[in-house]
Amino acid sequence: MSPLNDLGSFLAHAVVLEDEAATRYRELADAMAVHNNPEVEELFAKMAGYSEMHRAEAVAHAEQRAGGLPDLKPWEFEWPGDESPESGRLESSHYLMTPFHALELALEAEEGALAFYSSIASRTHDRAIRELAEEFSAEEKQHAEALKKWIAQYPEPPENWDDDLDPPVPID
Repeated sequence: MSPLNDLGSFLAHAVVLEDEAATRYRELADAMAVHNNPEVEELFAKMAGYSEMHRAEAVAHAEQRAGGLPDLKPWEFEWPGDESPESGRLESSHYLMTPFHALELALEAEEGALAFYSSIASRTHDRAIRELAEEFSAEEKQHAEALKKWIAQYPEPPENWDDDLDPPVPID
């Protein structure tokens, strides 16, 4: 079942996309808590909450329009890369990251979701899928625009923002 020609599959992709985004943001929030970076921890926790809310919306769409979600196996998901496009790149994180960096990471994730939904909308021949993909694309575009405004509230950190005179040391 492809998200291009099966509404349930499309909505399963939407649910997993948001679920994986929430999971990644929670992981990043936890990491920031461990490294005593409460401002960024709070931002990631807030982003996780937004993703959980969007996941619930996708589940509701699936129940109302597709009779629920199909039970897709992990290898049956058709992502443009190795993982869902809104999961946020872990390599973009750092224990000293600032709100500017956290919001940039979130913007990159939102733009990945926007590209995914836009691609589905432009390639599907199913009217219901196209309409939902366009709706989800519009939402992701709004999220990206909101993040750009939010980022503008923070100064770009200096080039040496990640210098740490007392870096953490792993304990074996």
